[in-house]
Amino acid sequence: MITSDQPPFSPMRRVQALLDVEVALAEALADIGVIPSTSVAPIRAAARVENYDLTALAAEAELAGNPMIPLVRHLTRLVAAEDARAAGHVHWGATSQDVMDTALVLQLRMAGGGIADALGRAADAAATLADRHAATPIAGRTWLQQATPTTFGAKAVTWMLGLDRARARLVAALDAASDLQFGGATGTLASLGNAGPAATTALAARLGLRVADAPWHTERGRVADVACALGLACGTLGKIGRDLALLAQTEVGEVAEPSAPGRGGSSSMPHKRNPVASARALAAAVRAPGLVATMLAAMPQEHERAIGGWQAEWDTLPVLVTLAADASTALADALAHLEVNATRMRANLDAAGGGARAEGLVAALAPHLGRAEAAHIVEELCRRAVAGGHPLAHVAADDPRVRTHLDAAAITSALDPVALTATAHAIVRRALQHRHRDGKGPDHG
Repeated sequence: MITSDQPPFSPMRRVQALLDVEVALAEALADIGVIPSTSVAPIRAAARVENYDLTALAAEAELAGNPMIPLVRHLTRLVAAEDARAAGHVHWGATSQDVMDTALVLQLRMAGGGIADALGRAADAAATLADRHAATPIAGRTWLQQATPTTFGAKAVTWMLGLDRARARLVAALDAASDLQFGGATGTLASLGNAGPAATTALAARLGLRVADAPWHTERGRVADVACALGLACGTLGKIGRDLALLAQTEVGEVAEPSAPGRGGSSSMPHKRNPVASARALAAAVRAPGLVATMLAAMPQEHERAIGGWQAEWDTLPVLVTLAADASTALADALAHLEVNATRMRANLDAAGGGARAEGLVAALAPHLGRAEAAHIVEELCRRAVAGGHPLAHVAADDPRVRTHLDAAAITSALDPVALTATAHAIVRRALQHRHRDGKGPDHG
């Protein structure tokens, strides 16, 4: 029996999805009178995954070339045990790829919806952090060095926007891929004769899918789009994971992932608190590009049915889905319970004499000395502050070139991180307002 904790691409769920398509096919054909309605119940009764030996089925699929060939054989045998006539109506009019591609669409809808929800939760958590810390000063960092001040809210709002885009991209790709695959051997549904169009419409309705304009056996843009959206989502999650891991370093200590018994520990170092969610997101981001590349490389498929390219998708896309699901769930939890140390952020911003705020001093001196001369003087002052271990404000107040134009109050004001990050604060507020206006939030609308 399938349990709720089994992932959408577990062996049991994959086989059950194939069987579900077979049942829907029988129901659709009965709806339009192609097969007798009495054939549906025996097929439905036999189409339960617990009736099958999945290990044996996998071994037979290796020999047959795809899992549908042995699955249809076993399904037919089970149906025949109850109703010999109904057994003759199993898999009527379809080809293996019809069932496998349609089952894939159903699995993507199930799994993709969960990933989209997790991305939405992560974006909501980032939005909450952005709102809460819109004015919390933090050192901006470029080339892994302190740059000019920003706010933690501005950092979080960047995460939020990336997650919102990743979610929207994935939802659009999943919607575009929600087309029934039903074409028979070469896409003509010849075995159904004039009933082909009606059967297609009835089957799509049974499964809640769209009727494609034509079978897409070797036109793989739909699934490649989903793969690309998943890859981009993993990259977005990996960027956030990288930021969190860097901010959580012992020497930085500005954030920490949520703690729990057994979470983030070390087998040999009791003091460790490793950012495990960040690691999961980064691992997904590292692996996803190769998987996406495989899906793209598989697109040039021959004529009406492919050899090799289609088969390359079978294991590739499920792994990509699994990675994205794990990374999005992990980051959503980490962001929702992230521990933020604003005191440490301010202390780090004051490190090296507060040189990260030097841009404000340049701006204050520039009207008096010109931009280039002001920058030259402040650069020299920063070097002196670092060498002597003194605050930049004190060094600047002792320098006659500065004191001639700025008094102590003006110097302090020029180096005030709150004033220097006022625009960052405004950017956060604007982004949050736009998100609210667009209806995004806990309902992920």
